[in-house]
Amino acid sequence: MRKFLITTLLLSVLSFQFSLGWAKADKQKVVLSCNIHCQGCIDKIMKNIAFEKGVKDIVCDLPTKTVTVTYDANKTDVAALLSAFEKIGKPATVKETAPAPDANKRPANPETKSGKEPTDADTGASTPY
Repeated sequence: MRKFLITTLLLSVLSFQFSLGWAKADKQKVVLSCNIHCQGCIDKIMKNIAFEKGVKDIVCDLPTKTVTVTYDANKTDVAALLSAFEKIGKPATVKETAPAPDANKRPANPETKSGKEPTDADTGASTPY
């Protein structure tokens, strides 16, 4: 009986570990053009769209009238997001779409093509003698 319980517990832990690996979020980012003209519009979007299935983050930009939505592509898609905007009376159109950047990935140094730190020779600086 004791062997059975230990085996069952071990299998449960292993299956839980595997399920975590399979359920990795596929984060995508979409920039939507939307007719927002005041803080009330932004509040309406934040209160409603944030609760849509799969939505991870929302950033509203009033001057450019854009809304950037980061979402889990395994749970929702752009068509569902556009439908959600339509439901709240704020029709939107896709301005651009891209995968969300990985938070663990360090961006390459934009000053060099190789991504390495620039040396004195790269920057044109001379060493004093």
